[in-house]
Amino acid sequence: MLRLLGLHAVSDLLYISEYFSQSAQKLSFYGWYGNAKLFRFQVPEDTILLRWLLQASKGKGPECTTTEITIHFSYGAPPVINPLGTQFPSNATVRPSYNLTMTLSVTLQNSTFVNITTPAAGDWFIAAHLPQAAGKIEVKGFSTPCAYIFQPDMFVLRFVDVPVLQPDTPLQQTIASPARPLHVKIFIPEYTATMQFTLRSCVVNSTKACAIRVVLGSIMLPQSFQKTLSCKGTADCSLVLHSPPWEKWLQIMAENLGTPNASVSFEMIASFTACKPGSTNSFLNFYSSLNQNQSTPALGGGRNASTLGMLGNTTLPAVGAANNVSNPGTFCLQSQPVIREDLDIASVRFRVINGPSIPVHSEFLTLLLLNLNTGMDSGGTLVVNLLLNETSLSIGNASVFACMSAASPVLTLNTTRNCSTAFFQGYPLKVNASSTEATLIIPYPETDNWFLSLQLICPWGQGECNKAKAKVTISIYLTPCFDDCGTYGQCGLLRRHGYLYAGCSCKAGWGGWSCTDNTKAQSVGSQNLATLLLTLSNLMFLPAIAIALYHCYLVEASVYTYTMFFSTFYHACDQPGVAVMCIMDYDTLQYCDFLGSVVAIWVTILCMARVKKILKYVLFVLGTLLIAMSLQLDRRGIWNMMGPCLFALIIMIMAWVYHGVKRRHCYPTSWKRWVFYLIPGITLAFVAISVYAFMETNDNYYYTHSIWHILVASSVAFLLPPHDKHKKPWAWSQKLICRYQICKNDREELYVVT
Repeated sequence: MLRLLGLHAVSDLLYISEYFSQSAQKLSFYGWYGNAKLFRFQVPEDTILLRWLLQASKGKGPECTTTEITIHFSYGAPPVINPLGTQFPSNATVRPSYNLTMTLSVTLQNSTFVNITTPAAGDWFIAAHLPQAAGKIEVKGFSTPCAYIFQPDMFVLRFVDVPVLQPDTPLQQTIASPARPLHVKIFIPEYTATMQFTLRSCVVNSTKACAIRVVLGSIMLPQSFQKTLSCKGTADCSLVLHSPPWEKWLQIMAENLGTPNASVSFEMIASFTACKPGSTNSFLNFYSSLNQNQSTPALGGGRNASTLGMLGNTTLPAVGAANNVSNPGTFCLQSQPVIREDLDIASVRFRVINGPSIPVHSEFLTLLLLNLNTGMDSGGTLVVNLLLNETSLSIGNASVFACMSAASPVLTLNTTRNCSTAFFQGYPLKVNASSTEATLIIPYPETDNWFLSLQLICPWGQGECNKAKAKVTISIYLTPCFDDCGTYGQCGLLRRHGYLYAGCSCKAGWGGWSCTDNTKAQSVGSQNLATLLLTLSNLMFLPAIAIALYHCYLVEASVYTYTMFFSTFYHACDQPGVAVMCIMDYDTLQYCDFLGSVVAIWVTILCMARVKKILKYVLFVLGTLLIAMSLQLDRRGIWNMMGPCLFALIIMIMAWVYHGVKRRHCYPTSWKRWVFYLIPGITLAFVAISVYAFMETNDNYYYTHSIWHILVASSVAFLLPPHDKHKKPWAWSQKLICRYQICKNDREELYVVT
């Protein structure tokens, strides 16, 4: 990433402008999340203006048609997108991403700007992709795909020495011009329940009433919950924020809505009310629980290490808080200590020290703090599961309400039952006697501290609960892919520079974020049919093997047997559904299948050339070694197949020309050989190549590739030349039963092919 820095002074304010750039990326047509190109930017604190320059270009060839580039924006985590309109798993909560499109038509380049005022500091993500893939299987080397290039650049303008508003301390400020809004900030301490902001004593040029608009908070995409306060006249105006973000700076911007060139003076003041935390147990029991967990042996020490590493991040009860729940009037919530246990990349388990079953009361909140602010957790999926112990529910018609929120917890479940904080819309959960289990799935959770708030709520008011309580078993974990993408999906770990994130690649017609959408899924019968077609079609090599043995072509027959065997079991292992059988590693099967296919074509054409045996076998071995090397370099390159074929054809044509000149007759000389063998074989080969190169798609692959197997094997059976005249059919089998072999020199004869 390139970064440039500049300083600007406007009046008595100092600005810093910064420029961030990332390398351009080649875009892909969308089939799954791995096709989207992800860009990650870090927006610094006190930024008042964020501007993205989005640049796109395409190649000049005729294959570059008009297309649209879709660009998604998100704060705190990669954008959750759904270009294909598929389904998400049940219990998953998804908010649509903010996106825009860029069109590349006649012009080869296009660019646009996206401006955001007062953006939130932290990670911002951009994902870009082309429309849905057409589904055609492109053979590498037959066609040149168009290159669509996308590059975002980020410009930021931020303040230096932003005025700080201290709690309960009036701050006198002046807006000199409507063109330059006023920016201040205030730090929100932990356990803040409400913040009251007041603007008073507002005058214009020290004479008349003013008109001011105050905006609290920063812009976050895809959703933004900035609060706006409009103040007109001389009266004081105020705004109350419930559950503002804890331990963060809150940006405040004031704009003059009055007459231009007028100086506006006013006072700002902010005050907080705290939510005092309590404890479910004593510190001694807490540390005793930790010591017991640490004394348990763990393989490799990974569990103990993560436990010790999280002590500083565990929410501990405040000193002086009540240690007994019998006096709830001294606090409004109980904080349950949680340990974060890192398992792997984007894989974390959260463990409640006093759990997994914890008490939930009606008089106060139960709060769990989940640390997801490492910067690498936003690339996974957060799963929360609540299970109510029915026997612990003292009032049958009561329900446990829960809310999952970022930055600050919801503290008013018993009064509003609304799962929202000052600047975040949380995710609600509910369990009761009729529905004892609830699950919440959050793809790509925002980088922040997350809070789970729980409270027992009675339907006819809290007075009915009368100190009731319930026990809830809580399971919270972060996983790369929910349910490991299921039976018909594969979880892929993706990387963009040093940032890692995960996505599901679905198969067998299944789709969706976690491969749970079966709208276009193949039935088990279709999967079995596809497997049978792709495997049993290789049995068409049996006639070619029999003909090769009949004409004493033992090496060729061995190659065809090798090709048939590995092609059969490679396609049995390559199936996307449940009808799969792998006798060895997939990569090994694929390599052997590709090697056998190319070598089979190589030996067939050389056999047709009718060169001397010693030269033919040398070419067999040398060509096989070169083919094996080229396939290791690029397994899917078309020239790895076409190169040996063309070279073998050149050798065959040269040999046929030599035979024809020497005999003074067209070679092969028999018209029957041309009409009944060579022309049908060549026709089958050309049709097979056409099907392989131009007709295969993801939808018809099972049928077209099976036809390719049948056509290629049939063409080999037609193209194999007859045996030498001085040799009898199946002569090789007679040598197997002899007790000894009399050596003789076989004279290479030039004879008429019949």
